[in-house]
Amino acid sequence: MSHMIHDAPRLTPRVKRLKGQVAALEKALAGEPECLAVLTQIAAIRGAAQSLLLEVLEGHMQSHVAEEKNPAARRAEVAAVNKILRSYLK
Repeated sequence: MSHMIHDAPRLTPRVKRLKGQVAALEKALAGEPECLAVLTQIAAIRGAAQSLLLEVLEGHMQSHVAEEKNPAARRAEVAAVNKILRSYLK
């Protein structure tokens, strides 16, 4: 998981942006928001979450799949990533 420590400075701003977008949605829902404004905010949140997922996935694939020398371990990592992606894409 060393790539996560290396990637944290780049990932943390994305997480903070995502938190801000969720907080803005929560604040809007406390009032009388327009449907389109809520939908726009939800789309922005989804986009931010997808960008974060892609960033972490790229690091994981490079560090734990592409550089894995043991074929059995590589297959296990690919299976684990596939399971996560299936869950995410439902």
